[in-house]
Amino acid sequence: MLLTVDLERLEVAPGDTVLDAGCGEGRHCFGALEKGARVVGLDLDLDSLHAAARPLRNRGRDLGRLGEMLQGDAFHLPFRDATFDKVICSEVMEHVHDYRAAARELARVTKPDGRVAVTIPTATSENLYLRLGDEYFESPGGHIRIFRPRQLAEGMAEAGLATVGVGFAHGFHTPYWVLRSIMHLPDADRSRLVRGYRLFLIRATGSRLMDWIEKRILNYVCPKSLILYAEKRA
Repeated sequence: MLLTVDLERLEVAPGDTVLDAGCGEGRHCFGALEKGARVVGLDLDLDSLHAAARPLRNRGRDLGRLGEMLQGDAFHLPFRDATFDKVICSEVMEHVHDYRAAARELARVTKPDGRVAVTIPTATSENLYLRLGDEYFESPGGHIRIFRPRQLAEGMAEAGLATVGVGFAHGFHTPYWVLRSIMHLPDADRSRLVRGYRLFLIRATGSRLMDWIEKRILNYVCPKSLILYAEKRA
């Protein structure tokens, strides 16, 4: 399973209640569920929820614990204060205008001493895509800012989330998006090179060797994503 957040580093444990804010099709939800957590995913996109909600619910039922998805946004989380032990927000902050307000909502629903993982694209990869074409940032629903890690960490700190660790992920995906940008992003899927590299990514996901190369080499050379691990100090 292709995860951006390292669930072990986030310290997801059996019995935890986990929120994935901006869950998409729920890859972190399924991962946390397998770790023994009770999981709630939240996203605005109904198509993603329709694709993943029933499989997550069924898997949760098989395992004897909660696995549920809801429609909602990161600015108005429909949960009480201090509801979740762990909170994940992956590849969301680069899409929202007021990321500080989103960080405050994440902190609000996190229990004291709870952990939060927020992921964003690296500034290096984003600047590279921007040099290759404007479509990456001008596509509907696309990114509206290029984050510096300190900028995000300061916004999280203002919300009461102290950064305790940094990670990197998806080194194989940076060349993929470079290739898509070169091939004119709106039409990139017509390219045999793009389709071939996507097939390689799918196969690499199940390869221990490719996983080792990505985690030990590429994630330090050309990572696509940066992860901030934070703690809500009591």
